[in-house]
Amino acid sequence: MQLCYRAMTSALLTAALVSPAAAQDPLTWENSTEFSFVTTSGNASSTTLGLKSGLTGTGDVSVFKLQVGGIRASSDFRTRTAVGTASSFTVNEETRTEKSAENYFARSRFDRNLGDNDFFVFGGAGWERNTFAGYNHRVSFVAGVGDTWVDDGRTLFKTDIGGTYTIQKDVDPTPGESDGFGGIRATLELTRELTETTAFESGIVIDENLQNTDDLRFDWISSLSVALAEGLAFKTSLQLLFDNDPALIGVPLFDTGGTPAGSNVLVPSNEFDSFLTVSLVIKL
Repeated sequence: MQLCYRAMTSALLTAALVSPAAAQDPLTWENSTEFSFVTTSGNASSTTLGLKSGLTGTGDVSVFKLQVGGIRASSDFRTRTAVGTASSFTVNEETRTEKSAENYFARSRFDRNLGDNDFFVFGGAGWERNTFAGYNHRVSFVAGVGDTWVDDGRTLFKTDIGGTYTIQKDVDPTPGESDGFGGIRATLELTRELTETTAFESGIVIDENLQNTDDLRFDWISSLSVALAEGLAFKTSLQLLFDNDPALIGVPLFDTGGTPAGSNVLVPSNEFDSFLTVSLVIKL
């Protein structure tokens, strides 16, 4: 429910930019949905589910994008004990399920070219949730300028830079640290049609926190897709998330003898997260 709410909020925030421009530059809409699912069973059981959907509206000088998606993974852990003697016993088994990964996002963006050149202005908003990286919610707003360096029908290469404002709610908040901060964001986007049925895409978003310059983050994703039929493709993607100053997470404290102290201490989460997905893409 919260994911849907945040997605709607991002869309409404960007709608203020889209509505007057769309009236002058009608958009052609396209939807692309990626679905991935992996499950194992037997002696070890795990389930991984990934879903990503993108809506793109393209006009003569305007582009609007709305994306929502997420990845969720869980594993079953079995504990077996035997009761009786070595020659006659009964096996008891207990199973518990634990989440091993969870990452959701929703974001929207509107680009508009200025005049007849490839220079453009843009604005957008986004929401993320990654409790394993230490934050429940991260809401960001961005506005800036960019340029399309290559757009020849087969290759698209564009860059942009903008100012941001981010509000982050950590799972275990750091005492005395502000939830909101301003920053600078740089984006690079590359799309290349390798053959009639194969395409390569790569993009990186770099965020710098101006309040705490140690907090440098980037989100890099590259993918290779192969068309199977009209409107249907097979896609492999690799995403790397980096945070130079990651959020703190609480871990139980034990004394030197191994006895629980009854309290938690805050330690940094890992700087890197990586996601390798293989998915089926449906375009409408």
